[in-house]
Amino acid sequence: MVRVGKTELRYHLRCIDDLRAMLAASGDWVALGGADEQKPAPDGSVEAWGRSAKNPVKGFYGIKKGLRGRFGVYVPPVLEALGLAEVEHNPKNNRMRAI
Repeated sequence: MVRVGKTELRYHLRCIDDLRAMLAASGDWVALGGADEQKPAPDGSVEAWGRSAKNPVKGFYGIKKGLRGRFGVYVPPVLEALGLAEVEHNPKNNRMRAI
């Protein structure tokens, strides 16, 4: 669960290990590409992977419909805080990679 103000966004807990594995397999920086659930995610981004039918859960990691998006915004800082990934902190177009 990630809390933003009073809003709680819930994701499958396994997203931490799965995202770390995807980043390690890519071996390079991956764009975050955060987008709301109703908007398309940029190709090749963490957001696109977090809702892809090709990821380990075969779709969205977000649990509650309507709040399943923004995976590429809210999950990467969790991996950074756990010491599993490095995240850029630029005004726009941030990326992340496995440590």
